[in-house]
Amino acid sequence: MNTTTEQLSATTLLRFATAGSVDDGKSTLVGRLLHDSKSVLTDQLEAVALASSNRGQEAPDLALLTDGLRAEREQGITIDVAYRYFATPRRRFILADTPGHVQYTRNMVTGASTAELAVVLVDARNGVVEQTRRHAAVAALLRVPHVVLAVNKMDLVDYAEPVFAAIAEEFTAYAASLGVPEITAIPISALAGDNVVEPSAHMDWYGGPTVLEHLETVPVSHDLTECHARFPVQYVIRPQTAEHPDYRGYAGQIAAGVFRVGERVSVLPSGRTTTIEGIDALGESVDVAWAPQSVTIRLADDIDVSRGDLIAPADDAPAVTQDVEATVCHVADQPLTVGQRVLLKHTTRTVKAIVKDIPSRLTLDDLSQHPAPGTLVANDIGRVVVRTAEPLALDAYADSRRTGSFLLIDPADGTTLTAGMAGASFAAEADADAAASADDAEWDF
Repeated sequence: MNTTTEQLSATTLLRFATAGSVDDGKSTLVGRLLHDSKSVLTDQLEAVALASSNRGQEAPDLALLTDGLRAEREQGITIDVAYRYFATPRRRFILADTPGHVQYTRNMVTGASTAELAVVLVDARNGVVEQTRRHAAVAALLRVPHVVLAVNKMDLVDYAEPVFAAIAEEFTAYAASLGVPEITAIPISALAGDNVVEPSAHMDWYGGPTVLEHLETVPVSHDLTECHARFPVQYVIRPQTAEHPDYRGYAGQIAAGVFRVGERVSVLPSGRTTTIEGIDALGESVDVAWAPQSVTIRLADDIDVSRGDLIAPADDAPAVTQDVEATVCHVADQPLTVGQRVLLKHTTRTVKAIVKDIPSRLTLDDLSQHPAPGTLVANDIGRVVVRTAEPLALDAYADSRRTGSFLLIDPADGTTLTAGMAGASFAAEADADAAASADDAEWDF
C-alpha cells in the first residue's frame, strides 16, 4: 500500500448535497470545487473545454463537470442528480449535485437522503426565494445535521458585506425555525473562485472558512455504532453440510449499533426473545459486530425468522404497529390518494398497505399546513397515515434515518411513489367497516 492510499484509507468520508434555485450556480460551484482541489482528470477538462467551445463559450464551463447528461448540457440546466467522488488529503467526499427546478424537488430528496451536509446556494442579487425555503425544509425533514448557506455571485454585487449579512440573517432565522441544528453562511463567487477553495482577496471583511475548508473540518456525525442496534434480516442461510448439519444463520447488513455474542435480542415483529449464539463475518467467528458490517447472526433458540424480520436488543426494541403516521415527499408523477393500495418497503421487508388518510400538505412559503388535501402530487410534502397488512417494527425517523424511513410503491408496476419518514406510530384498532367495504379481499386488513 503506497502512502497516498494509506492516507485516503485513514480519512473520514463526508456525503454532501448541493441545492438551490435555477441558475444560482450549483454546478459551477461543484465544478470549481473539483477543479481547484485538483480532482479533475486531464481528459475530463478537455471534454468540458470541447463542449464549452461547441456552445460558443471562450472559457471552459466548469458546470459541465457535473451536468453529465446530454439533455442537461443542451439546456444548460441540471435535471438529474449527478454524483461525484473526490478526495483531499484530509477527507473523502461523495457529493450529489441536485436540480434547482421546482419540478425536480423530488431529486433533492434522493440526493440529500444520505447526506450529512447540504450546501444551499442563493444568488446574492435575488436573496432568499421560495425554492431556497423549499430546500431548507427538505434538509430539515431529512434531518441533515449540517447546512451551509453559500451566497453566490458576490462579484455581481461588488462583494458588499451588507448584502451578504442580510441574506445570511434571513436564511438562518428561517432554517432555525425548521429545526436545522447547524447553519454556516459563506460568501462566494463560484465563477471567480472566491472562497470556494482559496480565500477571497475581495472580501477581507469575511473571516470564516472557505467552502472546502468547512467541508474538510465539519464534524461527521454519521457514526452508526452510536445508534440503536438494528439488524434487518436479508437472507436465511441453511447450508446443511456434513460439517455443519444444523447450521442456521441470518444474514444481512447491520443497519445501526453494535451486536455481541451472548446478547439478549428480540425478533420483530413476532416479539420472540432469544440470545445471540454466534456471529460470522467474512467466514470467521467474531464476538462483536457493528454497523455497517455485513454479517451472519446465529441464535440460540430455533424460532421462526425470515427475510424482513428485524433483530434488536431485547431492552431497546422499536414499537411494532400496523398504522404508520409519517411525513412524506411524493416523488411520482401520478398522485397519491386516500384509499389507494400500495406496497410499503421498510428495510428488507415489503408489505401491502392502504393509504388511510392524508391529514395535511405543507405550504413552504409560510410553513402553514393545508388541511385534508385529499391527494398529494409530485414534489408535495405532507402527512399521511398508512395501514399495513402486516405489523412493522419502525423507529421514528428522528431516531434513525435508516430504520425510520420507508418507500410507498405502486403494486402494479413497481414505481416508487413516495419517500416516507416515520413520525408518531400508533396502534389503532382495525377499521372493520373499511375492511368489509374493500373491493379486493386479499387487500382487506
